Amino acid sequence: MFDLNAVSLSGQGRVLHIYRADYGRSDRTTCSQGRPSEQLQNVNCASYTMGPLKILGCNGKSRCSVRASNSVFGDPCGGTYKYLQVSYSCEPIPIVRTVSCEGQTADLSCDSGKVIRIHRADYGRSDRTTCSQGRPSEQLQNMNCTYFQITKCKTSKLRCNGKSRCSVTASNSVFGDPCGGTYKYLQVSYTCESYW
Repeated sequence: MFDLNAVSLSGQGRVLHIYRADYGRSDRTTCSQGRPSEQLQNVNCASYTMGPLKILGCNGKSRCSVRASNSVFGDPCGGTYKYLQVSYSCEPIPIVRTVSCEGQTADLSCDSGKVIRIHRADYGRSDRTTCSQGRPSEQLQNMNCTYFQITKCKTSKLRCNGKSRCSVTASNSVFGDPCGGTYKYLQVSYTCESYW
């Protein structure tokens, strides 16, 4: 079994990006311990196997296990003991940011096989330009109006974590009113991560 792991660096999630995968044998020393010499002689036995790894769905996951076997990759050279070599990197998971004006609905969604993980959600106002069109200036003046929703308990109001799609209304009835008379908006930062 070949295990691929995307290491978390600086608290930022990482996912796998496969560059190349070869199943076969290109030298006599790799995976040679305890093997008869006749199983190690063919060093021109390599099958470029990027396609099967994509099918197995490793790209975009934080972890993935792949069985190095003929049943998975085919047999490029009978009688030769083979191994799987994978070149991959750990890429940051892209963060999606949405803004919904007060009274509007924020629609969060992920591709098939991925689920939402909220990193931060703020309801209020921190500048005079976001969601300002058609609003009187007195509703835009208070820029210290933010109700942070970043704790696990508070983000549960969004009820989006672990779902592939989620809608939430940017309203005082959902989040409370951190500053009366100010026109507010909801900002959500989330990632789409593989479900484990």
